[in-house]
Amino acid sequence: MSDASALTEPERDVPDVGELTPPDRTLMGPGPSDVHPRVLKAMSTPLVGHLDPSFVEIMDEVQELLRYTFRTDNKWTIPVSGTGSASMEAAIGNLVEPGDTMLVPTNGYFGGRMKSMAERAGGDVVEVDAPWGEPLDPVDVERAFDEHQPDVFGFVHAETSTGVLQPNVPELTDIAHDHDAFVIADSVTSLGGVELRVDEWGIDAAYSGPQKCLSCPPGASPLTLSDRAMDKVLDRDEQPRSWYLDLSLLEGYWGDDRSYHHTAPITNVYALREALRLVAEEGIEARWERHREVAGDLKAGLQDLGLEMNAPDEYWLPSLNAVRVPDGIDDGAVIEHLLKEYDLEIASGLGDLEGDIWRIGCMGYSARPKNVEYVLAALEDALAEQGF
Repeated sequence: MSDASALTEPERDVPDVGELTPPDRTLMGPGPSDVHPRVLKAMSTPLVGHLDPSFVEIMDEVQELLRYTFRTDNKWTIPVSGTGSASMEAAIGNLVEPGDTMLVPTNGYFGGRMKSMAERAGGDVVEVDAPWGEPLDPVDVERAFDEHQPDVFGFVHAETSTGVLQPNVPELTDIAHDHDAFVIADSVTSLGGVELRVDEWGIDAAYSGPQKCLSCPPGASPLTLSDRAMDKVLDRDEQPRSWYLDLSLLEGYWGDDRSYHHTAPITNVYALREALRLVAEEGIEARWERHREVAGDLKAGLQDLGLEMNAPDEYWLPSLNAVRVPDGIDDGAVIEHLLKEYDLEIASGLGDLEGDIWRIGCMGYSARPKNVEYVLAALEDALAEQGF
């Protein structure tokens, strides 16, 4: 006979976990940004069910506010339940079918992520080349279209890894549409912070994250698709490889029927609604201008410290300032000093620029003059510690 005591679970120590007390940081990195107090307050309001009539009304309001912020009339404008990468994968994984060819850029870290997602969706990937730290040249895009005839073209509007803003977006979308291709825009670091006009610029699908220029915690991520793009999604020969991110199924929840698909992150939707209300109250064009002005002061202050911007003036991205690390300076030590001595977050570079730049955000609620003064003073002190 077996010994019953051998099946008894051993006693376990009760975890000794105290009250949650994260540090009170000033967030001036590439995201998340500081969250507005009104958004935090919205997150503390009572939960309702994800099919509750009151929540359905909130869903409608969020969609209308997202249309305003994206500058679009697209019916298919929703917050995807997940971080910005979920919204990104929803766009690419639904518009790219097995056998489709997608054209992606090589000029930053997130072009590489586009490539990976397109390949996982079964697509063939071709690239249009540009050096890290430079935007795509329409001449090169046209040449790539003529050579490869891609079905889908993806570009990064605001490249978080390099601090470069892509100009000439309508010119790029015209090239794609002349070749009957769909255009997907990464607007993760531009939505709500720099000029973005989805309809006027001919963008078929755009995705973003809430934690950057919208100053909202991650968890419900903006996505918009044109009728033309949604027609492709609904007419696919094969189902998307992700059930959770299948827009033909999500259409049932966010469309007219509001049928069950998944349990939405209710508190995150509350937060996004309040963040978008702040956008509407400020006015989208006034918000773009605020980011230009406050980030312009940051840029001038960095240059006064003797630092060099990574991006040329004509491609400068106000919401994400990439700053060259001076010779002889340990970039990690500066980041550590700011965090330890000032509770201030900035970030190092990604990919090809790791160790070569600092990335200093100026986004949403973080894009305030007092934050700029604080980061400049703290950075001056951190550099002085290394004799700069």
